[in-house]
Amino acid sequence: MPTILVTGANRGLGLEFTRQYAADGWQVIAACRDPQAAGDLQTLAAGSAGRIRVIGVNVADTASVRAAVAGLKEEPIDILLNNAGIGSPPGKTLGSLDYAAWLKVLDVNALGPARMAEALVENVARSDRKLIVTVTSRMGSIADNASGGSYPYRSSKAAVNMVVKSLSRDLAARGIACVLLHPGWVRTDMGGSGGKLSPAESITELRKLIAKLGPKDSGKFFDYDGGEIPW
Repeated sequence: MPTILVTGANRGLGLEFTRQYAADGWQVIAACRDPQAAGDLQTLAAGSAGRIRVIGVNVADTASVRAAVAGLKEEPIDILLNNAGIGSPPGKTLGSLDYAAWLKVLDVNALGPARMAEALVENVARSDRKLIVTVTSRMGSIADNASGGSYPYRSSKAAVNMVVKSLSRDLAARGIACVLLHPGWVRTDMGGSGGKLSPAESITELRKLIAKLGPKDSGKFFDYDGGEIPW
């Protein structure tokens, strides 16, 4: 069976990715910062007949990432799914920007996927799918920014878009495809109650798209419905 590693698997989109892939027979390595506090994930894992393995990873801590990856040894990972992320903190408008909080958003949202990709590239290269998928946001599109604001979140997603674009170039010779996906506006703790999609609806569409991805798609930025988003 294929294997997927999902970061931020304890809630929201990450939990739903974990649920759906495990239900479809995949082996899921479900990574989250604090496994002991991840009650919903632990319950899901307990009922998965061994298909879900929970590991502790803080994507904002290089030592944590390296320690977790060391435990995986040479295990092939078909899909590395960089899902962990945080939203804009208070103080996100001009005149009240919190620069320390902004740095934290950049560290998790942009450097986190870079840490995971760098640490797991050999595991992905050993797999059949050879795919690195990073959940980003339309809010990271410079061309699509018509409303301004949300400086920390927007800049972090624009930054991770560039990280993945560079990965797509650097890893092409190894046959690894690196793709960016926007999940839509989803009703989660981060997205709020006004989202038009439930987590199940978003992830169902994203999984259909992921199933079709290959080298020809590397370096591209897709909406959940498969349309390309301008940079």
